[in-house]
Amino acid sequence: MAEKLRLIKKYPNRRLYDTRTSTYITLTDVKALVLHHEEFQVVDVKTGEDLTRGVLLQIILEEEAGGAPMFTSALLSQMIRFYGNAMQGMMGKYIEGNIKAFSEIQAKFKEQEHLLQGEHPAMSSDLWAQFLSFQGPAMQNMMGAYMEQSQKMFQQMQDQVQGQTRNLFAGFKFPNFVAPEEAGKTSEKK
Repeated sequence: MAEKLRLIKKYPNRRLYDTRTSTYITLTDVKALVLHHEEFQVVDVKTGEDLTRGVLLQIILEEEAGGAPMFTSALLSQMIRFYGNAMQGMMGKYIEGNIKAFSEIQAKFKEQEHLLQGEHPAMSSDLWAQFLSFQGPAMQNMMGAYMEQSQKMFQQMQDQVQGQTRNLFAGFKFPNFVAPEEAGKTSEKK
């Protein structure tokens, strides 16, 4: 029988208490739970509010400050621009889908590594290094094609939303608003 969701209580003194082990834990321990694919929830002990996302964001902040950041300033700036945008809800699902696809690719490579190394990992580590050196350019091309396809899909999705919005509001007259198609026609007449 599967165990219930692991409950971690957060106290006002900012300490985290793991109810499964009956011990206080740190963010490093919570990170270990994530790495081991353990399902858990962090709740405020007084209010019962779910604090899981906030704790996960804290872990990401610590990792980003740790020396080898994953997110560039340009990427973070772009993500901030999506907050409050009509595409905000879709962006989260888009990023989640891309990370899931990337994880699946990574799992396939790990499976290939295990098949290549077999029962003698020490003996075949050189073979694996050679395999990766040959596969590096292929992997870069594959990821480049994936990112290009992903970008096109997102652009199509954005175009569809804009088209639906234009159709929805086509009958309304807005003062000082010129539709993009009409703006092009008026500039051609001049």
